[in-house]
Amino acid sequence: MARQVGLDALLASKEMVLVTGSGGVGKTTVAAALALSAAVHQGGKVLVLTVDPARRLADALGVSLLGNVAHRVPDAAFTAAGIEPRGQLWAAMLDTKAGWDELVMRHAPDAKVRNSILSNPLYQNITSRFVHSHDYLAMEQLHELHASGEYDLVVVDTPPSRNALAILDAPSRMIEFFGSRLLKWLTVPYRSRLFTAASKPFYQVADRVLGSGFLRDIADFFVLFQAMEKGFVSRAREVEALLGDPRTTFVVVTTLETAPAYEAEYLARELVRRRHHLGAVIANRVLPAGITRRGVATSARRLAEAAGDDVALKGIVKQFEGAGRDVDREVVADVLTEVATRFHDVAIVASREAERRAELADLAPQVIDVPSLDSDVNDLASLMALVGHLRN
Repeated sequence: MARQVGLDALLASKEMVLVTGSGGVGKTTVAAALALSAAVHQGGKVLVLTVDPARRLADALGVSLLGNVAHRVPDAAFTAAGIEPRGQLWAAMLDTKAGWDELVMRHAPDAKVRNSILSNPLYQNITSRFVHSHDYLAMEQLHELHASGEYDLVVVDTPPSRNALAILDAPSRMIEFFGSRLLKWLTVPYRSRLFTAASKPFYQVADRVLGSGFLRDIADFFVLFQAMEKGFVSRAREVEALLGDPRTTFVVVTTLETAPAYEAEYLARELVRRRHHLGAVIANRVLPAGITRRGVATSARRLAEAAGDDVALKGIVKQFEGAGRDVDREVVADVLTEVATRFHDVAIVASREAERRAELADLAPQVIDVPSLDSDVNDLASLMALVGHLRN
């Protein structure tokens, strides 16, 4: 087990941080908090790249609109929140359409192929339906940002996915696609006269069913797309290398509920197996550890007993009346009983959380607990409060 180095040391020693985990565990908010922490406490130029389709991040950072072009969080937003950052915080949101356009412009062998693809009527429809399209585009943009050297630290909020490993497999999937039977089947008619002659009856039937030239339009698109194979495959291999680079680390975000914690454990094991650097596991919305103490449970039982004890109940009601508050004795008894009963249920949940946390601690160099917050994180001030929990 690696020595726990703390969040500040982790962020200071890396250039890329990929925030991963199952959906609904708070990845976007944690990614923004990590970037904010680095910009405020360490300085330099920090970018948080999110692929979350919601606009919560833009609102929290005080940026009106996020897109493929990064925007700097304005000084006025920091001033309003009472924060004096040492560095700069920038934010961007992955735009799938703009991302594919940039890929085509980057990897097309010449202007003719580039323009033909971008003007193809099937282009936007097909690329928007690529499986794990967001995953690959996120990795592509990650590589581009790293290669530019413009930022001291890039924090990536990875795409929400049923399979958190999809982000790791995205480059290899692109390589597999260019060598797939499907691509060959779609493009062979344009590469083989013999096949074209043999398949002519099939295309005639397909035209009558699907519309004139439908399959030929698809084949024409993929012939053009295949012309970019060399650039795509080469870049995908570079992205795979970047994921395993010592300057890149992964942070797994989870709650300690059964399903998210199980997926986080699997993801952590897989990251280690693939020899990627696992920097930390962040357990979000964790119940206070003190709930499981024996003394607290004893106090809860005494509350329940007090609800049925006339003398104790009378004393509690008298305290309220002494503070100038009129209360109903029966209501007080019902509240005490309900609190005591609910506490038992919460204590059981907290005990299970503690067990799952211990299992995660066996896999990661550090597990950072974030409690359930009283309100949503919707501005820089509340995001900075979250930073305080992460750094404790």
